[in-house]
Amino acid sequence: MKSFLFRLYLVAMKLIARFTPVQDNKVVILNGAGRSGSNGYLFGKYLKKNHPEYEVITVEPWPSSHLSLKTWRQIGAAKFVLTTHQPFKVHARQINIQFWHGIPLKRMGFMANNTSLKTDQRNANLWQKNADVVCSSSDLYESLMSACCAIETNKYRKTGFPRLDALKNPAISKKKLLTDLFKAEDNDAQIGIYMPTFRYEMDDRQIMTQVKQGNFFALPDFDAVKLNNSLKKNHQYLIVKLHPYEMNLFKHLQSSFSNIAFLNSDYLYQLDIDLYELLGNTDFLITDYSSIYFDYLNIDKPIIFITNYLRQYEKKRGLLMGPYEEIVPGVCVKTQQELIKALVMPDQFSKKRHYWLTLTNEVQTDSNCENVFKLLKIEGKL
Repeated sequence: MKSFLFRLYLVAMKLIARFTPVQDNKVVILNGAGRSGSNGYLFGKYLKKNHPEYEVITVEPWPSSHLSLKTWRQIGAAKFVLTTHQPFKVHARQINIQFWHGIPLKRMGFMANNTSLKTDQRNANLWQKNADVVCSSSDLYESLMSACCAIETNKYRKTGFPRLDALKNPAISKKKLLTDLFKAEDNDAQIGIYMPTFRYEMDDRQIMTQVKQGNFFALPDFDAVKLNNSLKKNHQYLIVKLHPYEMNLFKHLQSSFSNIAFLNSDYLYQLDIDLYELLGNTDFLITDYSSIYFDYLNIDKPIIFITNYLRQYEKKRGLLMGPYEEIVPGVCVKTQQELIKALVMPDQFSKKRHYWLTLTNEVQTDSNCENVFKLLKIEGKL
């Protein structure tokens, strides 16, 4: 019911915004990715700094039923509407450029185990109707996206993704990151980050109960004291960046451990940065089934995969490639004991990371943002 009412709200607001004259130099970014690797937010930041001839409006959070009429009129006045999730535009005179928010690893749309055909068809119609250009990084990306969302091949443009520019050029130093999050100075420090996928969709109360109790890994033998002691011994520091839903379970928590710190969006907003603007200063990644690991390949650093709920996730939603434990370029672990061992193992996966990088990112240029800017110029003249 809520979904139906929200669609009615969008129809009404689009009707109001449709009567606003379009301005050729106006760009609106509908940012549904927050500050966790948002192509939209990062491209908007680049555009404001390097191309002041464009008027850039970033709308966040998106979508929202709390936007002002002024904001809706700004959306309607934009020649270019850039989106990070479903494609959107008010009328046919606008050009929608679709960034999306990650190379798909998890099944979605027509490929997912947990969606309905009616919903998938409606979403496919939105892609066909509203997406004029879909930014891409590789043939593999295009194949995966089209399998899930039925996107026509002529919509793709290989520009690369703006978030990768930030990944390779951190906005803050490793020293500042260590000081801000851990109140530490350590010349031998190795900073890791743990970023799992959205585990709530597995509909397993046991997992959420473990997370709420402090077991952010949801591992069967989790022991925060042992983990912290191991990290400390090896000059390793772990940033825990959970999905926003899971972070809400941790609102009352402040890490009492010297080498473990929770990262929430407040820190990113205070510095006016995106997660990817600090991610390049980490030394290793821990994840489960999050597609962030495809992006992390671009800095060629170790990745550890937690797979204790792999079979359950494959059954509930599904993955687009597999067998998962054989294709991922890193150690797979199912217990904390295995994780601690993996954290001190010599890196043996550089060759495999490079192989997957060549498949997922064919755009090796100095600036993906500049590629997208050139696309704006081209599309604006058509």
